[in-house]
Amino acid sequence: IRLATENEQYLGELSGQAGCFKEPQIVEFIFLLAEKWHLDQSARYQAVELLERFMIKQVEQICKSSRENVKSREQEQDSSWSSPKDQIHNTFVLRLVSCIQLASKLSLHYNIVNSDTALKFLQSLKYSYTKQELLESELAVLRTLHFQINVSTPLAYVELLLEVLGHNGCLLPAKPLHHMCMQLLDFSYLTRDTIYDTLLKIAIENSTPSKLQVAKFLTVKEDFMLLAVGIISTSVFILNPGHWKQVVEHLNCITGITSQSILEFSYAVLKHIVGSTTP
Repeated sequence: IRLATENEQYLGELSGQAGCFKEPQIVEFIFLLAEKWHLDQSARYQAVELLERFMIKQVEQICKSSRENVKSREQEQDSSWSSPKDQIHNTFVLRLVSCIQLASKLSLHYNIVNSDTALKFLQSLKYSYTKQELLESELAVLRTLHFQINVSTPLAYVELLLEVLGHNGCLLPAKPLHHMCMQLLDFSYLTRDTIYDTLLKIAIENSTPSKLQVAKFLTVKEDFMLLAVGIISTSVFILNPGHWKQVVEHLNCITGITSQSILEFSYAVLKHIVGSTTP
């Protein structure tokens, strides 16, 4: 109930820029760094969500400041934006590393990415940051997010729903199912736009959605509960197709998400899995 309420609240306050900083290259960068530093699954997803929320707030703050200071002439508008834009660009990798550091500190396994490790990596990319600048970067992320960094990720929804399914009598092999869910969750993050583009076209029964339809679909793309349900459904279909219908019915009862929506999401994921593995 808490996660469902949190999900609804997040969707109700959703920024129009949501998802802008979840591009595949950014997500892959975070995933590879998390693997390099031996972080657990939750930390990598948390880092993605922290970076996304921080960057959106930072851009919104800069845009607000620019609007307040902007003059009538277009040349001054350009100059008022170019400096903040350069600042965002120049500090992006530093902020990304800071988000991973913060996520590592929230991890239950306490495999923290310390300053020495982070600096060594940044130096390997020819950045010359100091420990003080690294600390200030972490503080900048914390302050911008008002220290509210312990955000739920789709992984929490997946794992909780798996627990509920087991409690309700869906006695599927837990370990392989959990492992498949983790693989598909990674896949969905790395191919996010293509999966949801397919899902939108299925939903509107049209291959050329309008800008308004794309904008309205943003809440679907950011719905963690739908993502978790879709990932579990697809995993069951791959591993135990005979149990798929029963699991979909259980997921429908637990979350209220319709069986049709679950089916469409699974189809969108499977379509791109097949596409990515076909020579």
